[in-house]
Amino acid sequence: MNIFTRLYYRYRRILKAIQLFLIISGPGIIVMIADNDAGGITTYAATGAKYGYSLIWVILILIPVCYYVQEMTVRLGAVTKRGHAEAIFAGFGSFWGWFSLLDLMLVNWLTMVTEFIGMTAALNIFGIPPYMTVIGMCVLMAIMILNGSYWTWEKITLLFCALNLIYIPGAFMVHPSLSDIMYKGVVPNFPGGFNNELFFFLMANIGTTIAPWMLFFQQSAVVDKAMKEKDIPWGKLDTFMGSLLTGIVAIFIIIVTGTVLNGVNIDDAAQASVMLMKTNKYIGTFMAIGLFDAGFLGAICISLASSWAFGEVFGWAHSLNYKIKEAPWFYGFYFFLLISAGIVVLIPKAPLVLITLFVQVVAVTLLPAALVFLILLLNNKKTMGEYTNTRSQNIINVVIVVAIIVISSFYGVGTLFPNMFK
Repeated sequence: MNIFTRLYYRYRRILKAIQLFLIISGPGIIVMIADNDAGGITTYAATGAKYGYSLIWVILILIPVCYYVQEMTVRLGAVTKRGHAEAIFAGFGSFWGWFSLLDLMLVNWLTMVTEFIGMTAALNIFGIPPYMTVIGMCVLMAIMILNGSYWTWEKITLLFCALNLIYIPGAFMVHPSLSDIMYKGVVPNFPGGFNNELFFFLMANIGTTIAPWMLFFQQSAVVDKAMKEKDIPWGKLDTFMGSLLTGIVAIFIIIVTGTVLNGVNIDDAAQASVMLMKTNKYIGTFMAIGLFDAGFLGAICISLASSWAFGEVFGWAHSLNYKIKEAPWFYGFYFFLLISAGIVVLIPKAPLVLITLFVQVVAVTLLPAALVFLILLLNNKKTMGEYTNTRSQNIINVVIVVAIIVISSFYGVGTLFPNMFK
């Protein structure tokens, strides 16, 4: 076999591997990029404006944390062929099943409100009134899921995921100092010392990077996509790529506001967009477009995660591969979440900014319980077989849970005794 023949077959293998990855990829990339939702964009923008580059190291740590948490849902979904809600009911009984489901519904609905807050605020910058945004987005999301195919929905969603990368050129346009980023951002530090405000920002960043809905969404998406055990390695790669992209986008948002708005207190990403437009209209426009896209991605994924979960628990037909007549309750619940969350945003003088930041903190407070359920399910050898968690995976995931509990506890103590960390 000559060198040209070997190169040809190597090319064929590489091409086949890429094609296979493109077929399997989707749930991991979507869930991770959608995690940079409207609340997340606000959190990252506020973090950069408040602390400059100083908390970039937190995002760098959260990239592998996201991967280790989410890849468990790939294995669990591919092996059990059950969504996360159904797996909890089967593994722990109805009490803990309902506990996790009701927690999920509360956080998801509140998070849905923040997605509409982000979308309406972003488009309002361009003169589009909130009611038109709410109606238009509900119609668009309805069209996306009513096509009767998970695969079609996934490919359309991936296009919106690509738009989320719009923050990257914006960061280059502000000409940040690479040495400052490396020195101030990569080296761990606690700007201003240990205080309750810092704990709040740490919790908000963790809560927006790892959220309970992500566990439910990705596992149900793996099942709806009919992924098999042989697809797990590709699902892991899909999840890793998503983790890397979501971290990169978060860092670039912090760089933008940390460079241009450092020391400025901002309430939301829309405010940051308007302020950035005064410096460079293109950068501000990128921020506004990205905020809208983030809210849109978050809304379609979170509402779908909730509908999947309820469908699994109540035994409804719960797949995007069904027409609306075949799964009326599944689609009905989806539309209920969309419409009810959208209506809240239209209520005059509703505390929208407070809701946005509060949701991130609530999410991280409820996250440890969701992670404990997930770890226990992945240690059931009877169910998982060769895909059971290894010792190193258990150690890493337990450390993640303990770290989140510690930070949450510090925040709680700081809230009760505000002078303790001053």
